[in-house]
Amino acid sequence: MKILGVGPSMEHDPAAALVIDGKVVAAAEEERFIREKHAFGKPPIKAIEYCLDEAGIAPEDIDAVAFGWSPSVFNEFKMQYFRRKFFYSPDRAIKILKKSNQICRMKTGIVKDICDKTGIDYARTDIHFVEHHLAHASSAYHLSGFKDSAILSVDGGGEFTSTLMAESDNGNIRKIKEICVPDSIGLFYSTLTEYLGFKSNNGEYKVMGMAPYGDPSRIDMDHLLSWNDKKKTFKCNDNYVWVKRSQRYDKEKMYSKACVRDFGPPREGEGLQEPYIHVAAKVQKKLEEITVKLVDAYLEKSMREHGNLCFAGGCALNVALNRILLEKPYIKNLWVQPASHDAGTSLGAAIYVASEAGEKIRPMKHAYLGPEFTNDQIAEDLKEFGFPFKFENDIADRTAELLHQGKIVGWFQGRMEWGPRSLGSRSILGNPAVKGTADKINAMIKFREKWRPFCPSILKEHASSILDSDHPAPFMTIAFKVNPEWGKRIPEVVHVDGTCRPQVVDPETNPKFHNVIEKFYQKTGVPVVINTSLNRRGEPVVCTPGDALIMFRESGLEYMAMGDFLVCKNEPKNEY
Repeated sequence: MKILGVGPSMEHDPAAALVIDGKVVAAAEEERFIREKHAFGKPPIKAIEYCLDEAGIAPEDIDAVAFGWSPSVFNEFKMQYFRRKFFYSPDRAIKILKKSNQICRMKTGIVKDICDKTGIDYARTDIHFVEHHLAHASSAYHLSGFKDSAILSVDGGGEFTSTLMAESDNGNIRKIKEICVPDSIGLFYSTLTEYLGFKSNNGEYKVMGMAPYGDPSRIDMDHLLSWNDKKKTFKCNDNYVWVKRSQRYDKEKMYSKACVRDFGPPREGEGLQEPYIHVAAKVQKKLEEITVKLVDAYLEKSMREHGNLCFAGGCALNVALNRILLEKPYIKNLWVQPASHDAGTSLGAAIYVASEAGEKIRPMKHAYLGPEFTNDQIAEDLKEFGFPFKFENDIADRTAELLHQGKIVGWFQGRMEWGPRSLGSRSILGNPAVKGTADKINAMIKFREKWRPFCPSILKEHASSILDSDHPAPFMTIAFKVNPEWGKRIPEVVHVDGTCRPQVVDPETNPKFHNVIEKFYQKTGVPVVINTSLNRRGEPVVCTPGDALIMFRESGLEYMAMGDFLVCKNEPKNEY
Protein backbone atom coordinates (compact mmCIF):
# COMPACT_ATOMS: atom_id res chain seq x y z
CA MET A 1 0.00 0.00 0.00
CA LYS A 2 1.00 3.59 -0.62
CA ILE A 3 -0.03 5.49 2.50
CA LEU A 4 0.32 9.24 2.85
CA GLY A 5 0.43 10.54 6.39
CA VAL A 6 -0.52 14.19 6.91
CA GLY A 7 -0.80 16.37 9.94
CA PRO A 8 -0.78 17.35 12.59
CA SER A 9 -4.28 18.27 13.66
CA MET A 10 -2.98 21.26 15.59
CA GLU A 11 -2.18 24.66 14.12
CA HIS A 12 1.57 24.16 14.14
CA ASP A 13 4.26 21.99 12.51
CA PRO A 14 2.38 20.63 9.47
CA ALA A 15 4.18 17.71 7.84
CA ALA A 16 3.80 14.81 5.45
CA ALA A 17 5.22 11.30 5.33
CA LEU A 18 4.95 8.56 2.72
CA VAL A 19 5.01 4.88 3.61
CA ILE A 20 5.08 2.30 0.81
CA ASP A 21 4.74 -1.40 1.63
CA GLY A 22 5.86 -0.83 5.22
CA LYS A 23 8.91 1.30 4.36
CA VAL A 24 9.26 5.00 5.12
CA VAL A 25 10.12 6.54 1.75
CA ALA A 26 10.00 10.25 2.57
CA ALA A 27 9.06 12.64 5.38
CA ALA A 28 9.39 16.39 5.77
CA GLU A 29 7.91 19.40 7.52
CA GLU A 30 6.19 22.19 5.62
CA GLU A 31 8.27 24.88 7.35
CA ARG A 32 11.38 23.78 5.46
CA PHE A 33 9.78 24.52 2.09
CA ILE A 34 7.89 27.74 2.81
CA ARG A 35 10.57 29.11 5.20
CA GLU A 36 8.19 29.92 8.05
CA LYS A 37 9.16 28.49 11.42
CA HIS A 38 6.50 25.98 12.52
CA ALA A 39 4.32 27.04 9.54
CA PHE A 40 1.45 28.00 11.83
CA GLY A 41 -1.95 27.45 10.25
CA LYS A 42 -0.56 26.17 6.93
CA PRO A 43 -1.43 22.84 5.27
CA PRO A 44 1.51 20.57 4.34
CA ILE A 45 1.13 21.08 0.58
CA LYS A 46 4.81 21.47 -0.34
CA ALA A 47 5.74 18.59 1.95
CA ILE A 48 3.22 16.33 0.22
CA GLU A 49 4.44 17.37 -3.22
CA TYR A 50 7.98 16.52 -2.17
CA CYS A 51 6.95 13.07 -0.85
CA LEU A 52 5.19 12.21 -4.10
CA ASP A 53 8.11 13.44 -6.20
CA GLU A 54 10.61 11.49 -4.13
CA ALA A 55 8.65 8.29 -4.67
CA GLY A 56 7.98 9.06 -8.33
CA ILE A 57 4.23 8.65 -7.96
CA ALA A 58 1.16 10.75 -8.74
CA PRO A 59 -1.65 11.79 -6.35
CA GLU A 60 -3.96 9.18 -7.85
CA ASP A 61 -1.50 6.44 -6.87
CA ILE A 62 -2.11 7.04 -3.15
CA ASP A 63 -4.14 4.18 -1.61
CA ALA A 64 -4.80 5.77 1.76
CA VAL A 65 -4.42 9.04 3.63
CA ALA A 66 -3.82 8.93 7.39
CA PHE A 67 -4.41 11.83 9.77
CA GLY A 68 -3.33 11.92 13.42
CA TRP A 69 -6.61 12.96 15.03
CA SER A 70 -9.82 11.00 15.55
CA PRO A 71 -13.34 12.49 15.73
CA SER A 72 -14.68 9.33 17.35
CA VAL A 73 -12.06 9.46 20.11
CA PHE A 74 -12.75 13.16 20.62
CA ASN A 75 -16.43 12.39 21.19
CA GLU A 76 -15.58 9.43 23.40
CA PHE A 77 -13.55 11.54 25.85
CA LYS A 78 -15.39 14.87 25.78
CA MET A 79 -17.57 14.06 28.79
CA GLN A 80 -14.52 13.06 30.80
CA TYR A 81 -13.03 16.47 30.01
CA PHE A 82 -16.34 18.16 30.85
CA ARG A 83 -16.52 16.55 34.29
CA ARG A 84 -12.89 17.36 35.09
CA LYS A 85 -13.08 20.96 33.89
CA PHE A 86 -16.56 22.05 34.94
CA PHE A 87 -15.77 22.92 38.56
CA TYR A 88 -12.84 25.22 37.69
CA SER A 89 -14.01 26.59 34.37
CA PRO A 90 -17.64 25.81 33.53
CA ASP A 91 -17.61 28.14 30.54
CA ARG A 92 -14.74 26.19 28.91
CA ALA A 93 -16.38 22.86 29.73
CA ILE A 94 -19.73 23.89 28.24
CA LYS A 95 -18.06 25.44 25.21
CA ILE A 96 -16.45 22.11 24.29
CA LEU A 97 -19.81 20.33 24.38
CA LYS A 98 -21.49 23.01 22.30
CA LYS A 99 -18.71 23.12 19.73
CA SER A 100 -17.81 19.43 19.56
CA ASN A 101 -19.57 18.81 16.24
CA GLN A 102 -18.07 21.96 14.78
CA ILE A 103 -14.58 20.92 15.93
CA CYS A 104 -14.93 17.49 14.35
CA ARG A 105 -16.15 18.98 11.07
CA MET A 106 -13.25 21.41 11.10
CA LYS A 107 -10.68 18.65 11.63
CA THR A 108 -12.11 16.41 8.93
CA GLY A 109 -12.31 19.48 6.70
CA ILE A 110 -8.55 19.92 7.07
CA VAL A 111 -7.97 16.54 5.47
CA LYS A 112 -10.41 17.19 2.65
CA ASP A 113 -8.82 20.56 1.96
CA ILE A 114 -5.34 18.99 1.86
CA CYS A 115 -6.54 16.34 -0.58
CA ASP A 116 -8.24 18.91 -2.80
CA LYS A 117 -5.12 21.09 -2.94
CA THR A 118 -2.80 18.21 -3.82
CA GLY A 119 -4.97 16.41 -6.37
CA ILE A 120 -5.91 13.44 -4.17
CA ASP A 121 -9.49 12.25 -4.71
CA TYR A 122 -10.94 12.44 -1.20
CA ALA A 123 -14.08 10.52 -2.15
CA ARG A 124 -12.19 7.60 -3.73
CA THR A 125 -9.28 7.35 -1.29
CA ASP A 126 -9.37 5.49 2.01
CA ILE A 127 -9.20 8.14 4.73
CA HIS A 128 -8.05 7.02 8.18
CA PHE A 129 -8.44 9.17 11.28
CA VAL A 130 -5.89 7.80 13.73
CA GLU A 131 -6.02 8.73 17.40
CA HIS A 132 -3.37 11.40 18.12
CA HIS A 133 -1.44 9.47 20.77
CA LEU A 134 -1.72 6.19 18.89
CA ALA A 135 -0.03 7.97 16.00
CA HIS A 136 2.73 9.15 18.34
CA ALA A 137 3.02 5.69 19.88
CA SER A 138 3.16 3.98 16.50
CA SER A 139 5.83 6.37 15.25
CA ALA A 140 8.06 5.10 18.05
CA TYR A 141 7.10 1.46 18.61
CA HIS A 142 6.53 0.21 15.09
CA LEU A 143 9.71 1.85 13.80
CA SER A 144 11.94 0.81 16.72
CA GLY A 145 12.49 -2.74 15.56
CA PHE A 146 11.50 -4.04 19.01
CA LYS A 147 9.16 -7.01 19.15
CA ASP A 148 8.12 -6.36 22.75
CA SER A 149 8.17 -2.94 24.34
CA ALA A 150 6.54 -0.58 26.78
CA ILE A 151 5.27 2.57 25.07
CA LEU A 152 4.99 6.12 26.38
CA SER A 153 3.50 9.18 24.66
CA VAL A 154 3.44 12.55 26.42
CA ASP A 155 2.62 15.99 25.05
CA GLY A 156 0.26 18.93 25.53
CA GLY A 157 -2.76 16.99 24.33
CA GLY A 158 -4.43 15.41 21.35
CA GLU A 159 -8.24 15.06 21.19
CA PHE A 160 -8.30 15.08 25.00
CA THR A 161 -5.52 12.67 25.98
CA SER A 162 -2.27 14.23 27.18
CA THR A 163 -0.48 11.08 28.31
CA LEU A 164 -0.63 7.47 27.13
CA MET A 165 1.01 4.42 28.69
CA ALA A 166 0.82 1.28 26.59
CA GLU A 167 2.65 -1.90 25.62
CA SER A 168 3.06 -4.09 22.59
CA ASP A 169 0.81 -7.08 22.09
CA ASN A 170 1.81 -9.26 19.13
CA GLY A 171 2.81 -6.19 17.16
CA ASN A 172 -0.24 -4.20 18.22
CA ILE A 173 -0.45 -1.36 20.75
CA ARG A 174 -2.43 -2.17 23.88
CA LYS A 175 -3.41 0.80 26.04
CA ILE A 176 -2.71 0.58 29.77
CA LYS A 177 -3.55 4.05 31.05
CA GLU A 178 -4.60 7.42 29.61
CA ILE A 179 -4.61 10.81 31.31
CA CYS A 180 -6.64 13.66 29.84
CA VAL A 181 -6.33 17.42 29.71
CA PRO A 182 -6.39 19.76 31.51
CA ASP A 183 -4.01 17.47 33.40
CA SER A 184 -1.03 17.64 31.09
CA ILE A 185 2.70 17.60 31.76
CA GLY A 186 3.22 19.15 28.35
CA LEU A 187 0.87 22.06 29.06
CA PHE A 188 2.51 22.59 32.44
CA TYR A 189 5.94 22.80 30.77
CA SER A 190 4.67 25.07 27.97
CA THR A 191 2.94 27.43 30.41
CA LEU A 192 6.17 27.98 32.32
CA THR A 193 8.07 28.22 29.06
CA GLU A 194 6.00 31.32 28.28
CA TYR A 195 6.53 32.70 31.79
CA LEU A 196 10.28 32.35 31.24
CA GLY A 197 10.09 34.54 28.16
CA PHE A 198 10.07 31.92 25.40
CA LYS A 199 7.38 30.83 22.98
CA SER A 200 5.36 27.69 23.65
CA ASN A 201 5.74 24.92 21.07
CA ASN A 202 9.11 26.48 20.27
CA GLY A 203 11.10 27.40 23.37
CA GLU A 204 10.71 24.37 25.64
CA TYR A 205 14.19 23.15 24.74
CA LYS A 206 15.55 26.52 25.92
CA VAL A 207 14.00 25.92 29.34
CA MET A 208 15.70 22.53 29.37
CA GLY A 209 19.01 24.22 28.50
CA MET A 210 18.55 26.87 31.19
CA ALA A 211 17.61 24.40 33.93
CA PRO A 212 21.15 23.20 34.84
CA TYR A 213 22.11 26.74 35.82
CA GLY A 214 19.51 26.80 38.60
CA ASP A 215 18.68 25.09 41.89
CA PRO A 216 15.25 23.40 41.88
CA SER A 217 15.15 23.22 45.68
CA ARG A 218 14.70 27.00 45.84
CA ILE A 219 11.29 26.92 44.11
CA ASP A 220 8.08 25.16 45.16
CA MET A 221 5.76 23.99 42.38
CA ASP A 222 3.86 21.20 44.10
CA HIS A 223 0.75 23.40 43.98
CA LEU A 224 1.07 23.66 40.17
CA LEU A 225 1.67 20.00 39.36
CA SER A 226 1.03 17.34 41.99
CA TRP A 227 1.19 13.56 42.19
CA ASN A 228 -1.52 11.46 43.85
CA ASP A 229 0.16 8.30 45.05
CA LYS A 230 -3.12 6.57 45.86
CA LYS A 231 -4.63 7.17 42.42
CA LYS A 232 -1.28 6.82 40.61
CA THR A 233 -1.81 9.94 38.57
CA PHE A 234 -1.00 13.65 38.53
CA LYS A 235 -3.08 16.79 38.51
CA CYS A 236 -2.47 20.28 37.14
CA ASN A 237 -3.75 23.31 38.99
CA ASP A 238 -6.24 25.02 36.68
CA ASN A 239 -5.44 28.37 38.27
CA TYR A 240 -1.84 28.20 37.02
CA VAL A 241 -1.56 25.94 33.99
CA TRP A 242 -2.86 27.01 30.54
CA VAL A 243 -5.38 29.33 32.18
CA LYS A 244 -8.38 31.00 30.60
CA ARG A 245 -8.12 34.58 29.38
CA SER A 246 -9.62 36.23 32.47
CA GLN A 247 -6.91 34.70 34.68
CA ARG A 248 -3.94 35.55 32.49
CA TYR A 249 -1.29 38.05 33.41
CA ASP A 250 -0.81 38.74 29.70
CA LYS A 251 -3.82 38.08 27.48
CA GLU A 252 -1.57 36.57 24.78
CA LYS A 253 0.22 34.22 27.19
CA MET A 254 -1.02 31.18 29.08
CA TYR A 255 0.52 31.80 32.51
CA SER A 256 -1.65 33.32 35.21
CA LYS A 257 -1.62 36.30 37.49
CA ALA A 258 -1.17 33.78 40.30
CA CYS A 259 2.01 32.54 38.67
CA VAL A 260 3.44 36.07 38.63
CA ARG A 261 2.35 36.56 42.22
CA ASP A 262 4.25 33.44 43.30
CA PHE A 263 7.41 33.71 41.20
CA GLY A 264 7.71 37.40 40.33
CA PRO A 265 7.41 39.36 37.06
CA PRO A 266 7.83 37.30 33.88
CA ARG A 267 11.38 37.01 32.59
CA GLU A 268 12.66 39.53 30.06
CA GLY A 269 15.94 39.73 28.16
CA GLU A 270 18.32 36.92 27.24
CA GLY A 271 20.50 36.50 30.32
CA LEU A 272 20.59 33.91 33.09
CA GLN A 273 18.97 35.83 35.94
CA GLU A 274 17.59 34.74 39.28
CA PRO A 275 14.98 33.57 40.12
CA TYR A 276 14.30 32.42 36.57
CA ILE A 277 17.11 29.90 36.39
CA HIS A 278 15.68 28.29 39.54
CA VAL A 279 12.17 28.29 38.05
CA ALA A 280 13.54 26.56 34.93
CA ALA A 281 15.35 24.02 37.09
CA LYS A 282 12.15 23.26 39.02
CA VAL A 283 10.04 22.95 35.86
CA GLN A 284 12.51 20.42 34.48
CA LYS A 285 12.65 18.57 37.80
CA LYS A 286 8.85 18.28 37.97
CA LEU A 287 8.73 16.94 34.41
CA GLU A 288 11.26 14.27 35.33
CA GLU A 289 9.67 13.35 38.65
CA ILE A 290 6.11 12.95 37.32
CA THR A 291 7.17 11.08 34.19
CA VAL A 292 9.28 8.64 36.21
CA LYS A 293 6.38 8.04 38.60
CA LEU A 294 4.09 7.23 35.66
CA VAL A 295 6.62 4.83 34.18
CA ASP A 296 7.14 3.17 37.56
CA ALA A 297 3.41 2.83 38.11
CA TYR A 298 2.29 1.54 34.73
CA LEU A 299 5.24 0.29 32.67
CA GLU A 300 7.82 -1.15 35.06
CA LYS A 301 6.27 -4.63 35.12
CA SER A 302 6.34 -4.87 31.33
CA MET A 303 9.90 -3.59 31.07
CA ARG A 304 11.27 -6.01 33.65
CA GLU A 305 10.51 -8.71 31.08
CA HIS A 306 12.18 -7.13 28.03
CA GLY A 307 13.78 -3.84 29.09
CA ASN A 308 12.48 -1.85 26.11
CA LEU A 309 10.76 1.55 26.16
CA CYS A 310 9.55 3.47 23.10
CA PHE A 311 8.85 7.16 23.63
CA ALA A 312 7.18 9.88 21.52
CA GLY A 313 5.12 13.04 21.91
CA GLY A 314 6.58 16.50 22.34
CA CYS A 315 7.99 15.75 25.80
CA ALA A 316 10.08 12.94 24.33
CA LEU A 317 12.32 15.61 22.77
CA ASN A 318 13.45 16.53 26.29
CA VAL A 319 16.84 14.83 26.24
CA ALA A 320 17.51 15.50 29.92
CA LEU A 321 14.33 13.62 30.84
CA ASN A 322 15.39 10.76 28.59
CA ARG A 323 18.73 10.51 30.41
CA ILE A 324 16.86 10.15 33.71
CA LEU A 325 14.65 7.43 32.20
CA LEU A 326 17.64 5.52 30.93
CA GLU A 327 19.10 5.52 34.44
CA LYS A 328 16.19 3.35 35.63
CA PRO A 329 17.64 -0.15 36.10
CA TYR A 330 14.77 -1.88 34.32
CA ILE A 331 15.07 0.28 31.18
CA LYS A 332 17.76 -1.28 29.03
CA ASN A 333 16.84 0.14 25.64
CA LEU A 334 15.18 3.52 25.01
CA TRP A 335 14.04 4.31 21.46
CA VAL A 336 12.82 7.86 20.85
CA GLN A 337 11.23 8.95 17.58
CA PRO A 338 13.48 11.74 16.19
CA ALA A 339 10.37 13.71 15.16
CA SER A 340 8.52 13.19 18.43
CA HIS A 341 6.73 16.53 18.23
CA ASP A 342 3.36 16.85 16.50
CA ALA A 343 4.88 16.81 13.01
CA GLY A 344 5.70 13.17 13.76
CA THR A 345 2.01 12.23 13.89
CA SER A 346 2.00 12.34 10.08
CA LEU A 347 4.51 9.51 10.01
CA GLY A 348 2.95 7.71 12.96
CA ALA A 349 -0.55 7.76 11.47
CA ALA A 350 0.72 6.29 8.19
CA ILE A 351 2.72 3.62 10.00
CA TYR A 352 -0.26 2.74 12.19
CA VAL A 353 -2.48 2.23 9.15
CA ALA A 354 0.20 0.09 7.49
CA SER A 355 0.55 -2.03 10.61
CA GLU A 356 -3.22 -2.48 10.95
CA ALA A 357 -3.28 -3.63 7.32
CA GLY A 358 -0.83 -6.39 8.19
CA GLU A 359 2.18 -4.92 6.43
CA LYS A 360 5.65 -5.69 7.77
CA ILE A 361 7.09 -2.44 9.07
CA ARG A 362 10.76 -1.86 8.41
CA PRO A 363 12.69 -0.36 11.34
CA MET A 364 13.81 3.23 11.08
CA LYS A 365 17.60 3.09 10.87
CA HIS A 366 18.15 6.74 9.97
CA ALA A 367 16.29 10.06 9.64
CA TYR A 368 17.56 11.16 6.21
CA LEU A 369 14.13 11.36 4.61
CA GLY A 370 14.08 14.84 3.06
CA PRO A 371 15.16 16.33 -0.28
CA GLU A 372 18.62 15.82 -1.80
CA PHE A 373 20.40 17.94 -4.43
CA THR A 374 23.02 17.09 -7.03
CA ASN A 375 26.31 18.88 -7.62
CA ASP A 376 24.83 20.38 -10.80
CA GLN A 377 21.88 21.82 -8.87
CA ILE A 378 24.18 23.18 -6.18
CA ALA A 379 26.55 24.72 -8.76
CA GLU A 380 23.65 26.48 -10.47
CA ASP A 381 22.71 28.27 -7.24
CA LEU A 382 26.34 29.00 -6.40
CA LYS A 383 26.82 30.80 -9.70
CA GLU A 384 23.63 32.79 -9.16
CA PHE A 385 24.77 33.95 -5.71
CA GLY A 386 28.28 34.80 -6.95
CA PHE A 387 30.31 33.33 -4.11
CA PRO A 388 33.79 31.94 -4.89
CA PHE A 389 33.65 28.15 -4.91
CA LYS A 390 35.90 25.26 -5.80
CA PHE A 391 35.34 21.59 -6.59
CA GLU A 392 37.14 19.41 -4.05
CA ASN A 393 38.27 15.89 -4.83
CA ASP A 394 37.89 15.07 -1.14
CA ILE A 395 35.44 17.47 0.47
CA ALA A 396 35.53 15.50 3.73
CA ASP A 397 39.29 15.93 4.10
CA ARG A 398 39.15 19.62 3.18
CA THR A 399 36.40 20.21 5.74
CA ALA A 400 38.28 18.29 8.41
CA GLU A 401 41.39 20.40 7.76
CA LEU A 402 39.42 23.62 8.15
CA LEU A 403 37.96 22.33 11.42
CA HIS A 404 41.47 21.39 12.53
CA GLN A 405 42.47 25.01 11.92
CA GLY A 406 39.64 26.17 14.17
CA LYS A 407 37.37 27.31 11.34
CA ILE A 408 33.58 26.93 11.44
CA VAL A 409 32.09 25.24 8.39
CA GLY A 410 28.55 24.93 7.05
CA TRP A 411 27.85 21.38 5.91
CA PHE A 412 25.14 20.81 3.26
CA GLN A 413 25.03 17.19 2.10
CA GLY A 414 22.63 14.43 1.10
CA ARG A 415 19.01 14.13 2.16
CA MET A 416 17.66 16.60 4.70
CA GLU A 417 16.99 15.28 8.19
CA TRP A 418 13.50 14.42 9.50
CA GLY A 419 12.85 16.06 12.85
CA PRO A 420 14.28 19.12 14.59
CA ARG A 421 17.80 17.79 15.18
CA SER A 422 20.74 18.34 12.84
CA LEU A 423 22.24 14.95 12.04
CA GLY A 424 25.00 15.76 9.60
CA SER A 425 23.11 16.76 6.48
CA ARG A 426 22.17 20.37 7.24
CA SER A 427 24.76 21.29 9.86
CA ILE A 428 27.21 23.84 11.16
CA LEU A 429 30.43 22.12 12.23
CA GLY A 430 33.15 23.29 14.59
CA ASN A 431 36.16 22.14 16.58
CA PRO A 432 35.05 21.12 20.09
CA ALA A 433 38.56 21.52 21.50
CA VAL A 434 39.04 25.18 20.50
CA LYS A 435 37.90 27.45 23.31
CA GLY A 436 35.40 30.08 22.24
CA THR A 437 34.07 28.22 19.21
CA ALA A 438 30.61 27.78 20.74
CA ASP A 439 30.44 31.46 21.70
CA LYS A 440 31.44 32.45 18.17
CA ILE A 441 28.74 30.29 16.59
CA ASN A 442 26.11 31.67 18.96
CA ALA A 443 27.10 35.29 18.47
CA MET A 444 28.08 35.52 14.80
CA ILE A 445 26.23 32.74 13.03
CA LYS A 446 23.19 31.52 14.96
CA PHE A 447 22.48 34.88 16.66
CA ARG A 448 21.09 33.19 19.76
CA GLU A 449 21.55 33.25 23.54
CA LYS A 450 25.20 32.79 24.50
CA TRP A 451 24.39 30.23 27.22
CA ARG A 452 22.82 27.76 24.79
CA PRO A 453 24.84 24.51 24.50
CA PHE A 454 25.95 22.70 21.35
CA CYS A 455 25.93 19.02 20.55
CA PRO A 456 28.69 16.60 19.61
CA SER A 457 28.69 14.19 16.69
CA ILE A 458 30.88 11.27 17.73
CA LEU A 459 32.43 8.39 15.81
CA LYS A 460 30.63 5.21 16.82
CA GLU A 461 33.93 3.49 17.53
CA HIS A 462 34.74 5.99 20.31
CA ALA A 463 31.31 6.77 21.74
CA SER A 464 31.37 4.35 24.66
CA SER A 465 34.61 5.78 26.09
CA ILE A 466 33.34 9.37 25.79
CA LEU A 467 29.82 8.75 27.09
CA ASP A 468 30.55 5.84 29.45
CA SER A 469 27.64 4.08 27.75
CA ASP A 470 27.10 1.62 24.92
CA HIS A 471 23.49 2.68 24.43
CA PRO A 472 22.64 3.65 20.82
CA ALA A 473 22.29 7.40 20.21
CA PRO A 474 21.78 8.01 16.48
CA PHE A 475 19.23 10.84 16.69
CA MET A 476 20.37 13.30 19.42
CA THR A 477 17.38 12.34 21.55
CA ILE A 478 19.14 11.32 24.79
CA ALA A 479 21.58 13.20 27.00
CA PHE A 480 24.55 11.41 28.55
CA LYS A 481 27.09 12.28 31.21
CA VAL A 482 30.44 12.92 29.55
CA ASN A 483 33.50 11.09 30.85
CA PRO A 484 35.31 13.86 32.81
CA GLU A 485 38.62 13.19 31.05
CA TRP A 486 36.95 13.66 27.68
CA GLY A 487 35.06 16.66 29.01
CA LYS A 488 38.38 18.46 29.46
CA ARG A 489 39.29 17.76 25.82
CA ILE A 490 35.98 18.73 24.20
CA PRO A 491 34.62 21.50 26.45
CA GLU A 492 32.67 23.24 23.66
CA VAL A 493 30.09 20.42 23.54
CA VAL A 494 29.72 19.77 27.27
CA HIS A 495 26.92 21.57 29.09
CA VAL A 496 27.33 23.17 32.51
CA ASP A 497 25.97 20.00 34.19
CA GLY A 498 28.57 17.77 32.53
CA THR A 499 26.18 16.28 29.98
CA CYS A 500 25.91 16.36 26.22
CA ARG A 501 23.25 15.50 23.64
CA PRO A 502 25.23 13.34 21.22
CA GLN A 503 24.75 11.94 17.77
CA VAL A 504 26.70 8.71 17.42
CA VAL A 505 27.69 8.44 13.76
CA ASP A 506 28.28 5.16 11.97
CA PRO A 507 29.62 4.69 8.41
CA GLU A 508 26.54 2.77 7.24
CA THR A 509 23.90 5.48 7.69
CA ASN A 510 25.96 8.58 6.83
CA PRO A 511 29.34 7.60 5.31
CA LYS A 512 30.26 11.10 4.16
CA PHE A 513 29.71 12.69 7.56
CA HIS A 514 31.46 9.79 9.27
CA ASN A 515 34.39 10.38 6.92
CA VAL A 516 34.66 14.03 7.97
CA ILE A 517 34.84 13.11 11.65
CA GLU A 518 37.28 10.27 10.90
CA LYS A 519 39.57 12.64 8.97
CA PHE A 520 39.30 15.19 11.79
CA TYR A 521 40.22 12.47 14.29
CA GLN A 522 43.28 11.53 12.25
CA LYS A 523 44.45 15.15 12.32
CA THR A 524 43.63 15.96 15.95
CA GLY A 525 43.12 12.79 17.96
CA VAL A 526 39.59 14.00 18.74
CA PRO A 527 36.79 11.79 17.30
CA VAL A 528 34.16 14.51 17.84
CA VAL A 529 32.91 17.61 16.04
CA ILE A 530 30.49 20.32 17.11
CA ASN A 531 27.24 19.83 15.18
CA THR A 532 24.40 22.34 15.25
CA SER A 533 21.63 22.92 12.75
CA LEU A 534 22.23 25.00 9.63
CA ASN A 535 19.93 27.91 10.33
CA ARG A 536 19.75 31.20 12.15
CA ARG A 537 17.66 31.94 15.19
CA GLY A 538 13.94 31.97 14.42
CA GLU A 539 14.33 30.27 11.04
CA PRO A 540 13.71 26.69 9.94
CA VAL A 541 16.68 24.49 9.16
CA VAL A 542 17.70 25.07 5.54
CA CYS A 543 16.32 22.77 2.88
CA THR A 544 17.65 23.82 -0.55
CA PRO A 545 21.04 25.10 -1.73
CA GLY A 546 19.46 28.53 -2.13
CA ASP A 547 18.27 28.48 1.51
CA ALA A 548 21.79 27.59 2.62
CA LEU A 549 23.39 30.35 0.59
CA ILE A 550 20.99 32.99 1.91
CA MET A 551 21.90 31.92 5.43
CA PHE A 552 25.60 31.92 4.46
CA ARG A 553 25.35 35.42 3.03
CA GLU A 554 23.51 36.85 6.03
CA SER A 555 25.58 35.30 8.83
CA GLY A 556 29.19 35.17 9.97
CA LEU A 557 29.90 31.82 8.35
CA GLU A 558 33.10 31.91 6.26
CA TYR A 559 33.03 28.43 4.75
CA MET A 560 30.36 26.12 3.40
CA ALA A 561 30.85 22.57 2.13
CA MET A 562 28.00 21.93 -0.33
CA GLY A 563 28.09 18.64 -2.14
CA ASP A 564 31.67 18.43 -3.45
CA PHE A 565 32.10 22.21 -3.52
CA LEU A 566 33.81 24.38 -0.94
CA VAL A 567 32.38 27.89 -0.79
CA CYS A 568 34.47 30.62 0.79
CA LYS A 569 33.16 34.08 1.54
CA ASN A 570 36.44 35.90 2.08
CA GLU A 571 38.87 34.28 -0.37
CA PRO A 572 39.86 36.18 -3.55
CA LYS A 573 37.67 35.08 -6.44
CA ASN A 574 40.63 34.26 -8.67
CA GLU A 575 41.54 31.37 -6.39
CA TYR A 576 38.25 29.67 -7.14
